[in-house]
Amino acid sequence: MDVAALHGTVVSIRGAVIDVEFSGRALPAVDTALIVKWDHPEPLLLEVHAHLDQTTARCVALQATAGLARGTRVVSTGAPVSVPVGDAILGRLLDVVGNIGDRGTPLPDDIARRPIHNPPPLLKDERSTTEVFETGIKVIDLLTPLTQGGKAAMFGGAGVGKTVLVMELIHAMVEKYQGISVFAGVGERAREGHELLTEMRSSDVLKRTVLVYGQMAEPPGARWRAPLTALTIAEYFRDVQHRNVLLLMDNVFRFVQAGAEVSSLLGRLPSRVGYQPTLASEVAALEERIASVAQAAVTAIQAVYVPADDFTDPAVTTISSHMDCMIMLSRAQASQGFYPAVDPLASSSILLDPLVVGKEHYEIAGRVRETLARFRELQDVIALLGVEELGAADRLIVRRARRLQRFFAQPFFVTQAFTGTPGVSVSRQDTLDGCRAILDGEADEWAESSLYMVGTLDDARHKEDAATTAEAAS
Repeated sequence: MDVAALHGTVVSIRGAVIDVEFSGRALPAVDTALIVKWDHPEPLLLEVHAHLDQTTARCVALQATAGLARGTRVVSTGAPVSVPVGDAILGRLLDVVGNIGDRGTPLPDDIARRPIHNPPPLLKDERSTTEVFETGIKVIDLLTPLTQGGKAAMFGGAGVGKTVLVMELIHAMVEKYQGISVFAGVGERAREGHELLTEMRSSDVLKRTVLVYGQMAEPPGARWRAPLTALTIAEYFRDVQHRNVLLLMDNVFRFVQAGAEVSSLLGRLPSRVGYQPTLASEVAALEERIASVAQAAVTAIQAVYVPADDFTDPAVTTISSHMDCMIMLSRAQASQGFYPAVDPLASSSILLDPLVVGKEHYEIAGRVRETLARFRELQDVIALLGVEELGAADRLIVRRARRLQRFFAQPFFVTQAFTGTPGVSVSRQDTLDGCRAILDGEADEWAESSLYMVGTLDDARHKEDAATTAEAAS
């Protein structure tokens, strides 16, 4: 029997999970796309998830099911969900099934399409690189360097600046990086998507970018499959056009959350903390496809929401096991006004190795970590007794650690309209020179405010000289 000609009817509807009964002897394969023939202007797409018995398939809806009734006719496409790929979608905004969402001109009818379910590259075909991916953000370039073709994630609770940091990284990468960018907005607010689209249009970045959205207002099936749509587009540019791709996802936790919603509707027993029992395999199926091959690299930067600031949450630990670089955003840092609110002691990168970044970088990063770690140990003593009760060596460490904290604060280009402070990008060498000078005591007598929200140490020196001159004049 031709599976593409299979017809069925809807027999059960539970939100985004639909049961379809087929009268023939065959059932569509798992991951096959089905089209619901209802009286709405837009067809409803379903994806086969499991076979309940010899005649019934359980499916997940990728679009809203409001108005769907039992008995509605369903037709199998005989193939997985496929999305448009290629140069024609550059500068466009797509939804999970490849429909245009920017109200622009329709895509050409003959555009190439690829299925969203693909295996990862063979291990023998993958390649790794130790090329450092400079971002211009001081604390990241020093303590958590990114790698070309690697996977980096920013972990943080609500309101600590994950999305702003992702947008700043987009801005930084586009300045230095001439490849393709694919952005997946998973389970985020419509306002954030509109702001990103406007920002990209104004900075002339959109022509090299594809935006894929599965937002929080959409059903869980759309949020669950949106990362696969973005990844399929990235894989096409990598495998067919051999172009480097920057893949950005905001927010991967919403992908996990959508999977948990679907799992619950499917009737599975939940695992730890209510997550789906297939959590590890679902995350692995996504993350293992993000890989570089000999001809081109896919560099992934992902934002991960941390529920209730609990970094031991199963979703967070599962995602972090696939990362090369983990940037932890701290509410304590944000509450003190240190943006980006990166926790320098909790963050890590496999690239922070003298064989990769060089001996100078490695030693300065180690001294910075030691200074900040000692300062953190002394904070309870300072809170109880004051800095004056510390020994001379510890007082010096506190003085330099506080200046390092302020030096790592940096104005962003994407926040310039709100803060009035022009954004800055700092080269890795300038970051190393500034940190070395602070550790060696060059800024010991400067006001702490002179190092706050500046770029290089020279900028801080000018700020200090200006403050000193103004004070003398008054």
